[in-house]
Amino acid sequence: MKSNLEGYLQSSFVIDFEHPTILAKAKALKGNSNSDVEIAKSCFTFVRDHIRHTGDHKDAIITCKASDVLAYQTGWCYAKSHLLAALCRANGIPAGFCYQRLSLLENGGEPYTLHGLNALYLKDFGWYRVDARGNKKGVNAEFSPPLEQLAFRVKASHEIDFQEILSEPLSIIITALQTYTSFEESLKHLPDCTEITLL
Repeated sequence: MKSNLEGYLQSSFVIDFEHPTILAKAKALKGNSNSDVEIAKSCFTFVRDHIRHTGDHKDAIITCKASDVLAYQTGWCYAKSHLLAALCRANGIPAGFCYQRLSLLENGGEPYTLHGLNALYLKDFGWYRVDARGNKKGVNAEFSPPLEQLAFRVKASHEIDFQEILSEPLSIIITALQTYTSFEESLKHLPDCTEITLL
């Protein structure tokens, strides 16, 4: 199994966990714990509760790289998932990326957008999906393996809960975050797709 998980432990341009600030934060969140569940929960709770969700707060800065998310303390769900992956990987916990296709409207119609979250590999539970986008009224994501409690449930006919666990974020996510760097432009160009495997 270890060889299959190596891709979920790598550093990259976006998941830049070798950055000094990421390493320092990961070490602080680990504390004296040797339990991967406790460390993962600590990382998850920090990103969920202390990194602002760009859409909720209408922050002007659009972040992408994990180190930038930490530096500016804000990010869309995708960017927050980048930081959570970086913090977990820095602590030796395999972390991947998952997506849902969700409606932006209450009635479940167009427009749709991708929503980013994570899957973490925990020794006693295997892959466990978590959503650190940030809680608010009507959104209550928790960390309590093996029970999965995500921010959103797929309910409309064109919404999709993709089951793939990717070792790197989708390229369309990276392109969107790096191309549209104001809140207004970013909001207008949130990425969407109906097939993960074709990207």
